[in-house]
Amino acid sequence: MEALKICLLSIAAAICYGILHDQVTARVCLEYFSLAHPIILQLHSPTAFAFEWGILATWWVGCGLGIFLAASARFGSKPQIAARNLVRPIATLLLCMAASSLLAGTIGFFLARAHVISLRGWLAVVLPEWKHPRFLADLWAHSASYLVGIVGGFVLCCLTLMKRYRTQASVATT
Repeated sequence: MEALKICLLSIAAAICYGILHDQVTARVCLEYFSLAHPIILQLHSPTAFAFEWGILATWWVGCGLGIFLAASARFGSKPQIAARNLVRPIATLLLCMAASSLLAGTIGFFLARAHVISLRGWLAVVLPEWKHPRFLADLWAHSASYLVGIVGGFVLCCLTLMKRYRTQASVATT
């Protein structure tokens, strides 16, 4: 049952993060969602796009993290870690993701404004040129968020395993 709680915690955290993240990025460049993503629902508002893609693009990442985190925290003979003890580490990971997303989005925006990077392909033709830096800011922000989330999720699983081994070692020496 505790492993399921860890999975559900991870999914809920990912979805909440995704919705909040997309509330910001949908307002930076709505076309990032309306043009560069498949049309699921006929939406027009930034809030609606943020909810739609905040859920669709993150639940599966949270589920994957939850499965590996539950395995790291619960399986085997080492002392187990409960879901409640993973709330703070997951929140820390989400804060790191948000910070990296903000930094990467800002860098992407300024690099695009300086014409160091540029939008190419059909999107460059369809999207007005003045919106290219905003689109690239969203692209960089989302890419950083996924990268830090995936790498950070792996680190979180490793730290969880290490905590279990340290706990067993300290119990064995007492």
